[in-house]
Amino acid sequence: MPDHRSLDTLLAHAGYTPDPATGAVVPPLVSSATYARGPDYELPDEFIYSRQGSPTVRQAERVLAELDGGEAALLFGSGMAAATAVFETLGDGDAVVAPRVMYHGAQDWLYRISERRGVELTLFDARDDGALEAAVTDRTRLVWIESPVNPTWDVIDIAAAAKIAHDVGARLAVDSTVAPPVTTRPLELGADLVFHSATKYLNGHSDLTAGVLITREADEYWEQLRGLRTLMGGVIGGFEAWLLLRGLRTLGLRFERASRNAMALAEHFDGHPAIETVLYPGLAGHPGHEIAARQMTGGFGGMMSLLIDGDAECAKSVARRTSVFTPATSLGGVESLIEHRATTEGEHSVVPENLLRLSVGIEDAGDLIADLEAALG
Repeated sequence: MPDHRSLDTLLAHAGYTPDPATGAVVPPLVSSATYARGPDYELPDEFIYSRQGSPTVRQAERVLAELDGGEAALLFGSGMAAATAVFETLGDGDAVVAPRVMYHGAQDWLYRISERRGVELTLFDARDDGALEAAVTDRTRLVWIESPVNPTWDVIDIAAAAKIAHDVGARLAVDSTVAPPVTTRPLELGADLVFHSATKYLNGHSDLTAGVLITREADEYWEQLRGLRTLMGGVIGGFEAWLLLRGLRTLGLRFERASRNAMALAEHFDGHPAIETVLYPGLAGHPGHEIAARQMTGGFGGMMSLLIDGDAECAKSVARRTSVFTPATSLGGVESLIEHRATTEGEHSVVPENLLRLSVGIEDAGDLIADLEAALG
């Protein structure tokens, strides 16, 4: 396949050319846990034991690295396994900076290492243009951001964040779960690491759990992450890697449809009498729209939130009354989900109690609008 192939073509082929021996057009699944040595006790390939990876995992990693424009990728058994590997590179006395509103699981782990290991944690307000720069110090070793921020969908300027991090000698890691590489490529904007919960848009079918890290440079720090994955036993299984490859083939189509549906919902409910605010960066009136339009070149995605005109019980009652939207955690699948986020996030949450997070899927937009209208009514 030529080097100038587009991302859509790369995805459709899952980075694979037909097997010359069998003609198979689908990447094979290798499920072996261990690998035999040759007559001179040599390894025929790089694989020794599945805790270090497998041929199917390697194939998926190659596709993901190319998608994000990185030098290498590492797949993990969950998004949290991937994120905690990055956090485990921080030493006692190091400082880490992250948004005050972000994925609660990753933030909970940052609280944990701050309380137990003396890592200095500073949380900044993503809505304040100067907050990130004010938060970093010469002790900062990692800046971890999301853009858009989950679940308020505030937009952080990735290029500006990279400069701020690099000016104090820190690495910038970007959680780009809700903005996959068909719309945002953070490494090209200056990030050092990209993280995805591959459970979400990359797989897109709500049938596996996975996480991935992609690096701009395969340096000593990257080898440290690779070693941590092996020691922690965090690698993804071969079957899950194969499912991920299958899901990636339709990423472009799924994301395009979800973006179009979400925009239709955002425009319909913007100004609705039962809605206090629609939070969606695709709306021209969104405070981060200009930056989002610059960073999200392939669409604004299917993630949005509604601030219901009412209290927490009112918001939860809306979620209970939908029939097309399913009340469930997670995002990025072909089915639409609705969630009262404050209930899920727990003690550290600062999410408004009247916020409902929507993961808009690929159903008919009219059906989704009618479903929410009925629930609001």
